[in-house]
Amino acid sequence: MSDIAQETLERHEHLKHHPEDSHGKRAALIIGVLAATLAICEMAERSSQNSYLAHHIGASNEYAFYQARQNRSLVLNQTATILNALPSPTPESQKIATAADAEAKRLIEDSDRGNGAKQIQARAAAETAQRDHALHRYEWFEIVTSGLQIAIVLASVSVVTGLASVLLLGAGLGVAAAALAALVTFGVV
Repeated sequence: MSDIAQETLERHEHLKHHPEDSHGKRAALIIGVLAATLAICEMAERSSQNSYLAHHIGASNEYAFYQARQNRSLVLNQTATILNALPSPTPESQKIATAADAEAKRLIEDSDRGNGAKQIQARAAAETAQRDHALHRYEWFEIVTSGLQIAIVLASVSVVTGLASVLLLGAGLGVAAAALAALVTFGVV
């Protein structure tokens, strides 16, 4: 027990001559909060980037599907036109022309299965809009993470220099970046 009392007395004596560095503790706490905020914002940034890529692929697929159906419909229309233009069409060629014409119309107007031209274009437009929104979020999160990184550097510099103003500048930048992240997250920006 006397060892504990002796250590306590020695610690108090040491603190009397060498007070604790409260600036360093505040800076360490601020750096920790900024780093945690940075980690969360980087996850949101990567999520936005992945969403952008997924919707970009989805939009490309829908537009490719639309073009393929348009091309196939065009070929079938041309086939029907050529067969109907024959000088003496046979019943077999008329049957093929009618089937080709019907299939061409079905490819364009296939609304029963949701694969008509209008439905495909609507899905492609929706994917494009989601892709553009994800890109917008990604770009803003890049700005946020850069701001947080600079804020961490400023707070770290304040530990070395002992300047409270540099710590306040870093903390202020960190708060501004975190506020911007919140605005981006909730779709305000």
